[in-house]
Amino acid sequence: MGSTATAFKVMHQPLLQAGSKDTPMKIHLNKRREGLDIAMEEREVESDHNQHRENIITPYSLVTLFVPIVALVLVLAYGNLLALNYLHVLTGGTWTGIDLFMGIVMGRILKGLEPQARTQVIKKLVPLMLFLMPALATVAITSGINLASKLGMLTFASPVILAAVVIVIILSVQGFGIIMPTEIRIFLELRKKEPNRDRIIKWGMRNVKLAGSQGVFQVALIFVMANLALGFTLIPQ
Repeated sequence: MGSTATAFKVMHQPLLQAGSKDTPMKIHLNKRREGLDIAMEEREVESDHNQHRENIITPYSLVTLFVPIVALVLVLAYGNLLALNYLHVLTGGTWTGIDLFMGIVMGRILKGLEPQARTQVIKKLVPLMLFLMPALATVAITSGINLASKLGMLTFASPVILAAVVIVIILSVQGFGIIMPTEIRIFLELRKKEPNRDRIIKWGMRNVKLAGSQGVFQVALIFVMANLALGFTLIPQ
């Protein structure tokens, strides 16, 4: 009986030794496989993050920036008064409409969204606020000044012109001094590996409220421009 057991051990000893040698190799292979899986997951996360950063600004965003500016350059070079008036009304009306929509509609929508959804909406608004709105504001103001100059209305002796200048200064300070720098901060925050959602929401909501206040000032500016077009002075003589 003892000899049989000894013979069994002798016969299976090479197999046991082979199994014991294969075990470290299997562990090594499993570790390598796990390492490769982790590396692939990290690459996928990094790829998704890079795509996330790249998708904030698209070629269409640049189109919205350059089209109004190119239109202004062409109209000023052409020198046609009707085209200048049309460009001023078009860009000014679009600027006012978007600001009113942002303040009245978008502000209420954002307040009712969850933080994650609110962040995504603010992200989508970055190209609009960072490129289109400054372009519209620049073109509307520049074309308006040129139009008033060509029509002989650009005189600071007029209360209407003074009222328009004051409102334009307020709009410029809000737009180029507050809203645009804040949008740049939002853009830079979104490009980080781990964006701070609270900051993005805080800055985005602030800009939406400022855009709404700009809409109010623009309605006041339209009132002033309407009086100017009809020859009224705002102050009874």
